[in-house]
Formats: sequence, C-alpha cells, structure tokens
Amino acid sequence: KKLAPALVCMETTHNTAGGAVLPLTHMAGVQRIARTNGAKVHLDGARIFNAAVALGVSADKLAAYADSVCFCVSKALSAPVGSLLCGSTEFVDRARHFRRMLGGAMRQSGIVAAAGIVALETMVERLGEDHANARLLAEGFQQIDPSLVDAAGIETNIVRVDIGASARSAQQWVSDLAAEGVATSDYGRSQLRFVTHRHIGRAEVEQAVAAVRRVWERAAPPRVRAAG
Repeated sequence: KKLAPALVCMETTHNTAGGAVLPLTHMAGVQRIARTNGAKVHLDGARIFNAAVALGVSADKLAAYADSVCFCVSKALSAPVGSLLCGSTEFVDRARHFRRMLGGAMRQSGIVAAAGIVALETMVERLGEDHANARLLAEGFQQIDPSLVDAAGIETNIVRVDIGASARSAQQWVSDLAAEGVATSDYGRSQLRFVTHRHIGRAEVEQAVAAVRRVWERAAPPRVRAAG
C-alpha cells in the first residue's frame, strides 16, 4: 500500500536560512497542497513573532496557515525558559497525554508561565530594534569585507557570516572572538552565527564589528586583506 504524507512542517523564521521569513503566499500554497492531499500542517514558529514583525502583520496571521503551532518565549522574547504548543482543544489534550507518557509534566510551573506572560505582553513590540541592530551588524561586517555577508539579505535578528576566505576555521574564530569579549557560534567549518536580542544595543554591535575586524586582519590571507 502506498503511504500518503500525514504531516507537512514549515519553519518561520528559518534558522538555517539565516532568519529568513516565509512569505505569506508561500505558506498559503503549502497549506493548500497539504489539505489537497489530506495532510496536516505544523508550524515551527520558534521565532514566529520575529517573522510577524518583519512582515508587518500579527502572529495569528501566520498561525492561520497551520493546524498546530509551536513557539518559544525565550528566543527573542527574553523569557528564561519555555515554549508553547497551540492547536485545537482535541489536539492539545492529546499532546498533553503524550507529554505525560514521556515524563514531560512539570510541577509548580506557574513562575515559568508568569515570565512567559511578561514576555508576550512586553517584548513583541520591541523586536524591530533587534532586526535593525542585526542589519547594522551585517553592514559593519560587509564594510570589513564584502565576502563576509550580504547585509541586504538580513530580514530578522540572525546574521550568518562566511569566513571561508580566512585562514582560520569557524571554531578558531569563535575562540578568537571570545578572547575579544564577543560571543558567537560556529555554523559548520566556514560560517559564524550572530543573534541580536534585547541585551544587544548599538554599543555592542560596534564592539562586535571592531572585534571581527581585528580577527579578520590577523586571519585573512594578504590578498584578501588588500582587496578589503
């Protein structure tokens, strides 16, 4: 018997695409194809509020293209911990059942929920600041050398930097930048990942750009430094 797909998953913003936002027309098309084939749609919306702010719509407009949605209140929204799974009453009741089966229940979780409520009520409106700082960060990196990043492609709060032209691996860059007081993460051998949030302002952006410039001047081959 031929197996039919039961679930289609979308992600916005898209982490591995550097915080890219799915267009609403794309989401509508995925939903239409899924329903035509009898499949449900799940939205991985860990940073759904970043996507909504970037598109200039409310988050429920994005959620409307899915049967279930999961989003995080710690990523971007600054709560210490927590994610929410949303869907129909029947779906959520079933999800709770399986959560208990897998040992996922929590006791005295009200304090966690309280922080999540504060995040939802006070942090969404300011996400545009993070996006602006991410673009500023990317523009600074691009001025160091155009090969590092295309600043025009930054849509939200994630900046992926390609350091493949340098003489150091991404892990070495992470170590060198840590020594400069800048925290980042490696993404494969030749890319770095920077994320802006409410603790990162213009001063921190300038600090990060200056640190990357110093490491680049030490790490880039002479011909690349000359071109930059």
